[in-house]
Amino acid sequence: MRLLGPALLGVLFGAALGAAATCGYQSCPVTKPDMLNVHLIPHTHDDVGWLKTVDQYFFGDSVIPQLLADPSKRFIYVEVTFFARWWGLQTESMRQAVRQLVDEGRLEFVNGGWCMNDEAAVHYSAVIDQMTLGLHFLQETFGECGRPRVAWHIDPFGHSREQASLFAQMGYDGFFLGRIDYQDKLQRETLREMEQLWRGSGSLSPPVADLFTGVLPNGYNPPMALCWDQICSDNPIVDDDSEENNVESIVAYFLGTATAQVRASVMGHAKNYRTNHIVMTMGSDFQYENALLWYKNLDKLIKHVNAKQVSGSHVNVLYSTPSCYLWELNKANISWTVKYDDFFPYADGPHQFWTGYFTSRPALKRYERLSNNFLQVCNQLEALTGTQANTGPYGNANSSVLRQAMGVAQHHDAVSGTAKQHVTNDYAKQLSAGWDACQDCHESLLSQVIPVSSFTRAVRHHRGDAINELVFQASAPPLGYRTYSISRLAGRDPARFKVLKMLRDQPGTEHLSWSIENQHLRVLFDPRTGLLKQIENLDKNISLPVSQNFFWYNASTGNAVNEQASGAYIFRPNTSEPFLIAKGANLNHVKTEVVQEVYQNFSDWCSQVVRLYAGQPYVELEWTVGPIPIRDGLGKEIISRFETNLQTDGIFYTDSNGREILERRRNYRTTWNLSQTEPVAGNYYPVNSRIYIKDQKVQLTVLTDRSQGGSSIFDGSLELMVHRRLLHDDARGVGEPLLEPGDYHNGLVVRGRHLILLDTAESSAEQHRLWAQQEYMAPQLVLAPGGGPPYHPDQDNLKEYTALNHALPSNVHLLTLAQREPNSILIRLEHQFERGESVNGSMPAVINLQNLFSSFNVISLQEMSLAANQKREEMKRLIWQSSEGASSGAAEEQPSPASLDPTQITLQPMEIRTFLAQIQHQARSRRGV
Repeated sequence: MRLLGPALLGVLFGAALGAAATCGYQSCPVTKPDMLNVHLIPHTHDDVGWLKTVDQYFFGDSVIPQLLADPSKRFIYVEVTFFARWWGLQTESMRQAVRQLVDEGRLEFVNGGWCMNDEAAVHYSAVIDQMTLGLHFLQETFGECGRPRVAWHIDPFGHSREQASLFAQMGYDGFFLGRIDYQDKLQRETLREMEQLWRGSGSLSPPVADLFTGVLPNGYNPPMALCWDQICSDNPIVDDDSEENNVESIVAYFLGTATAQVRASVMGHAKNYRTNHIVMTMGSDFQYENALLWYKNLDKLIKHVNAKQVSGSHVNVLYSTPSCYLWELNKANISWTVKYDDFFPYADGPHQFWTGYFTSRPALKRYERLSNNFLQVCNQLEALTGTQANTGPYGNANSSVLRQAMGVAQHHDAVSGTAKQHVTNDYAKQLSAGWDACQDCHESLLSQVIPVSSFTRAVRHHRGDAINELVFQASAPPLGYRTYSISRLAGRDPARFKVLKMLRDQPGTEHLSWSIENQHLRVLFDPRTGLLKQIENLDKNISLPVSQNFFWYNASTGNAVNEQASGAYIFRPNTSEPFLIAKGANLNHVKTEVVQEVYQNFSDWCSQVVRLYAGQPYVELEWTVGPIPIRDGLGKEIISRFETNLQTDGIFYTDSNGREILERRRNYRTTWNLSQTEPVAGNYYPVNSRIYIKDQKVQLTVLTDRSQGGSSIFDGSLELMVHRRLLHDDARGVGEPLLEPGDYHNGLVVRGRHLILLDTAESSAEQHRLWAQQEYMAPQLVLAPGGGPPYHPDQDNLKEYTALNHALPSNVHLLTLAQREPNSILIRLEHQFERGESVNGSMPAVINLQNLFSSFNVISLQEMSLAANQKREEMKRLIWQSSEGASSGAAEEQPSPASLDPTQITLQPMEIRTFLAQIQHQARSRRGV
């Protein structure tokens, strides 16, 4: 952390306390309307782990003494996880000095999440949680003056539309980005569209999800030759009588740099921005450890540039913040163009697409997703049981450790998979500690014992004694649990199953029919190759030829065209055509009453189990990949590809952070004419929960169990990258190849699953969305040793429980149920469907919150912003004019507290409503279902 250090309070404290507290836009410095105002923004970018762990990056510096000494100076800070740690170490006198700086608007928090989260590999649920965590700390510590007005994502590697929607619903007035595609940026500079309105939702009525968005001119770095941190090599400003005096040359350079960014009518130079205000980010990675160096040179720069005004210069330089810059843009009262798509994929050069990190470190991506699932369980247990959460049969359900670990895991070098290996290990260690803190929360039937597959035995290196596994259909009531007891039945053969084996190309197999089938689906395999051949939806009388196999792209190490190699960030295959791992697979076939399975063995490092469970409308593909062989000296990027005869015309669809769906078109960008240089990597997009293709009649959807990169490289096909193992660094700073060692240091083995859904194009939306949501928030499985007397239904022991008095509508999801204080809880309800997506699912929903929960009574209810750091009726966002003629960006008319009826909570499509409820716990209900 680079924010704070030794105080010098005896000399400086009084200066900070002299002025009245004025924060927000009212604290902004005075500008000059007839000049070009250059807003200098002193800042640091502190990764929450990257080359070092979070703990290794934490240290102090000397910003506060500089701010205390000079009321004109400003500084912004972002990552609350570092600030909260620092705050806990300070004296009360230091804390009071910092509060005063915040109250005066001279120390400003921007963004305000626990971290600056990634936007490609994250799920919206985890983003909301980590933002809520950071913003709650700022609210509790500094009140209204600690609330950020501006979102600040200067380093993530591409930007999602859903992220903009979430920020808008959290009450932000603007959003500043550092990285967009190099072709996109050139186009925007030419058209003066570096700043515009971003419509973050196709379902929420404007201006609810509209957000003013600006692209910073130089990423988040200072202009060349103007870096004055102790780790910089640029010359300081020398303004005395020395022969090294360089004031004139630096001032001339600065004026040229500044005036090159503005419109011709202001300065008579090239035009990238549309007003007489521009921004310069004065700082970079891990800077301001020695703030004196920066501020001394910035003071000189401001002094000497502004001195030129007496001789006719029209440039005015000042210390500023992102919100003050935004405020000036808003006051310009001009119309801005509107953006509807996202900023994926990101490339910083012709052969440099940052699409590899969509898949990098797949084991961590899965662990992060499971951890979010478990965090919600812990949150719910705390909310439902109140003071009993740490005792009794529920065990210790302290969620704070896991909540903070999940906040760190959302960082754009964590779940993205772009940190060093030892840092990645530390992320996993933090999540594990969070699981331990919640782990003690606890709460007959057709079943089948089948043999543990050879694939599983290989993964565990033959450790353990289990030779069979138990399979049965299990379910849990909403917001509840169900207990299953497992025992061996005397006199029963536990393994009643039939196994058929087939070797690929075995003589006489060409006439065999290999298939599995349940009530809804039939899956057929080609007996000559062992590959999936066809899927049939028996309910809809749909039959689709589907071939699925595993391939690998040869990772580029650089070539004559460009030296760029594949790495943790960048995906760059050596050729557009991938290599087959095997032409086919050897098969094992297992059929029982509960599950039917086909084991496909492609090689000694790639296998798959294709499953149909009784009564389920999906095909499960459980893939196991690794250790990826590299003895041939080739890095490999493994994909699962589906090929069909659907006529898709280059169109496919992916989700945006698990929420709304975006249409993708191969070799096409909505806002500029794409010059495609990488036909594979340049068409990859993040897939958080699902990807699908369709024609006029049929839709094929693949659900994922973690974030992955995916595409449709040719019509009728889908592919998902499941694993990567690379031998070269991609020169983006991490400094090591993506070469995960695994348990035995011979390469990481990864197991995951894809769910395949086949339906009509008209009726698929509703069920496919619900299945995607269920896959993400699957019930948590907790195992406990048996013992005690056998369970009997008539005895006084609870085996099933739900905390709901009545079921929610099928299109509504309880997104959040978390304890805030002993007698207050945070409730988020979300509508799960987009506008027009489903005839039934897209209808408005009405919920009675008054008597929804059985374990507590709602005493009072306050509606909040999405991040729960503002009362909803107090949200007042800046109003922006759009090129479409209507104003945008102002919050809709908010209901007064008196008009909020807890028995009639209405949700429109894609709406999330957040409530802070004061509650009174009841004696524990024994309600069953």
